[in-house]
Amino acid sequence: MNNYSDLSLSVSKSYMRKAKLEVLERAWFFLIPTAQQRVKWLRKKGKLALLGEHVHWQPRKYPTDGNRLKIHDNVAIAANVEFTMHDIIHWVFDGMAGKRENTEYIGCIEVHENVFIGAGTRVLPNVSIGPNAIVAAGSLVNRDVPPGTIVGGVPAKVIGSFDDFKRTRDEYTKKYCSLNKAEKIEKAWQEFDEKHKVN
Repeated sequence: MNNYSDLSLSVSKSYMRKAKLEVLERAWFFLIPTAQQRVKWLRKKGKLALLGEHVHWQPRKYPTDGNRLKIHDNVAIAANVEFTMHDIIHWVFDGMAGKRENTEYIGCIEVHENVFIGAGTRVLPNVSIGPNAIVAAGSLVNRDVPPGTIVGGVPAKVIGSFDDFKRTRDEYTKKYCSLNKAEKIEKAWQEFDEKHKVN
């Protein structure tokens, strides 16, 4: 049986003060109402290694290790996307050894230009998401995303082409651009009902 008492943390007052400020800052960030205002705040506070132009940041939190995250131009990040640049398995290994002898694993993440990351996605350390890429909602990205692709799943794998999806969306835009929002909703329900007819 290991004695874990040697692993206890001595927490200084300055550390506690810093931790309290961090909690308040994160609560404030959560309350920022729009994605664009969150981007301005992230840029002003220098929370990321790189934050390009025309970025949409929907998540209500930002990564602890933002200095290891680069976001290039024209990137949209949907709600509840998480970027993980470290792990804490060293805590378990230290517990096995009964002393602090292991170090935290850290990595970097880079999101290139013209990328959409769908809601609820988690991106793991040392991943590069290439330009002109889409990550489907709910994905686990544990390896590089090739340029010009759509990836999805757990773990994420290539499921389509960025250019093919762009052509499909261009056709949709041509078809619906003249309609107002109410007309678009009505048309969407008509198409939905037609596609999902119950006999």
